[in-house]
Amino acid sequence: MTTMRPDEMVEQALSVASGDGCVVLVEQTHQANLRWAANELTTNGETRTRTMTVVALRGRDEDASAGALTRTVADSDDIARLVADAQRTAAESPREQSARPLVGGAAAADFTEAPADGGVATFAGLADDLGDVLAGARADGVLQYGYAEHVVATTYLGTSSGTRSRQVQPGGHLTITGKDQDLTRSTWTGLATRDFTDVDVHDLDADLRRRLQWSSRRVDLAPGRYTTVLPPTSVADLAVYAYWEMGGLPAHEGRSVFSAPGGRTKVGQPIVDPRVSMRSDPRYPGLECSDIVLAAASSPLSSVFDNGLVSPAASWISGGTLQSLVQTRHSAAVTGLAVTPGVGNLVLEVDGGAGSVDDLAARLDDGVLVTSLWYIREVDPQTLLLTGLTRDGVFVVRGGEVVGAAPNFRFNESPIDVLSRIDAAGETVPTFSREWGEWFGRTAMPALTVEGFHFSTVSDAN
Repeated sequence: MTTMRPDEMVEQALSVASGDGCVVLVEQTHQANLRWAANELTTNGETRTRTMTVVALRGRDEDASAGALTRTVADSDDIARLVADAQRTAAESPREQSARPLVGGAAAADFTEAPADGGVATFAGLADDLGDVLAGARADGVLQYGYAEHVVATTYLGTSSGTRSRQVQPGGHLTITGKDQDLTRSTWTGLATRDFTDVDVHDLDADLRRRLQWSSRRVDLAPGRYTTVLPPTSVADLAVYAYWEMGGLPAHEGRSVFSAPGGRTKVGQPIVDPRVSMRSDPRYPGLECSDIVLAAASSPLSSVFDNGLVSPAASWISGGTLQSLVQTRHSAAVTGLAVTPGVGNLVLEVDGGAGSVDDLAARLDDGVLVTSLWYIREVDPQTLLLTGLTRDGVFVVRGGEVVGAAPNFRFNESPIDVLSRIDAAGETVPTFSREWGEWFGRTAMPALTVEGFHFSTVSDAN
């Protein structure tokens, strides 16, 4: 990794860039991890990585093309080559649909500060408690497998229009799978954390052991529609996918569940249970994230031309009504709706929601409790129908008590439909999406009791 400071790398790239504009992003990450298997620590370590993205522009205003390339660089010569290659790519590329004048800006006071630090010291308290938990697991014949990761990403943004910004985004997660000695029973738990000071591994261990005990009794359950308690992690799996499909332009073009007839969108229309709200806020406590657009490439949800654009708190759904869609400056001009950039966190709330996933299960007369979802794929973008599998435990509930474990199932559901069939909801809490958490780790969700959740076939997944 080059000894140049990240802010110096930005200035170096901008100084050698020619043409009609340039955007430079330098991201440095400090990652630490801890892994264990069969009750023994197996690996731990930390890495520092640094990448540079150069977005070279050719043309002006709405008549511009872009060449965006990302690499690791070691010295000034590497930077110059990256800039030249990006400019060549821009020259060979057609006009970009989302082209707009670069966002103007000023230099942030902390732009020249060093990248934020992390490291294995973050795990000091976790490691001590984990030693106790693994010793207890060995004594009791329980097998634990787990992974803890903490990442601090510092991103430096500089543009030929004057923007200079430094954004620090820490985050981490912990996942544990518990198994019996015969490897016939399995269950899982996971959480997201900003700094691991809020992690109680003893509580996680107790929850795993309880679920393994539930799994000791098997209950036959045929595929079908059941009243189902989804934990916050599974609600996040569904909500994050819906968020990723909330692009304004696809909705305007009739290509998504948020489309309305006649080239319109469903903004302003009720789409889910009226108690539901979904929002993003860069300053949400515990889920803090960048408050400007940082785009290394253009997509239906972002544009490289919008780098540095303020990304404020946004209400996506309020009172069950679609309030806004993720909009670049280009898509907003096409749809006639407000510019609402995407934000790197997501919060779902249900009016009147209270209690935990256990509280919802205790109020369930006849249904099932899911541990987690995985291998989620889209079936139909028009309805946002998703398919996927349950994993590590589907538990049958009778009269508020878990009576045993059913087989795992394939499910077929739309997040929009799920949010329209809410029977009860818990308190919104920070959570970790098992399916998408490594790419989108900042979520806060409630547990939900959903009527008629569709389990289509039995799955062999453990």
